Amino acid sequence: MFQVLFKRLPGNEDLQLPRKMSELAAGFDLQAALTEPVTLQPGERKLIPTGFSMAMPGELEAQIRPRSGLAFKHGITCLNSPGTIDADYRGEVKVLLINHGQAPFVIERGERIAQMVIQLVPAVEISEVDELPDTVRGAGGFGHTGV
Repeated sequence: MFQVLFKRLPGNEDLQLPRKMSELAAGFDLQAALTEPVTLQPGERKLIPTGFSMAMPGELEAQIRPRSGLAFKHGITCLNSPGTIDADYRGEVKVLLINHGQAPFVIERGERIAQMVIQLVPAVEISEVDELPDTVRGAGGFGHTGV
């Protein structure tokens, strides 16, 4: 079990820290820490604060992902998805939202705007070589397998 620390930022005492909305949920819902409502026009993107910062062990990363309900009902999703929060970042977690819908969308304080999934990051050693091992696929990509 890994311990992840959350620090509520001043002025956000009324907001909940990230939390899972069901027992087996993979993601922690994130709320908008806005001082006033923000309107996202179709095609517009904005960085939305969450009102907290965090610390986690170096073996972890936090991924910011869209909420399926907002995406389906309103076309609201996260750009740079999944966004990565690195273990050494200590600033406020923010969510980059975009409106792919056809109507303006108003984000209110406390609205659940995204989810955060915490994942293991394996230790990896990079080695430079002159040749790579062959595979059946080789360099085929972008539809090469017929899909």
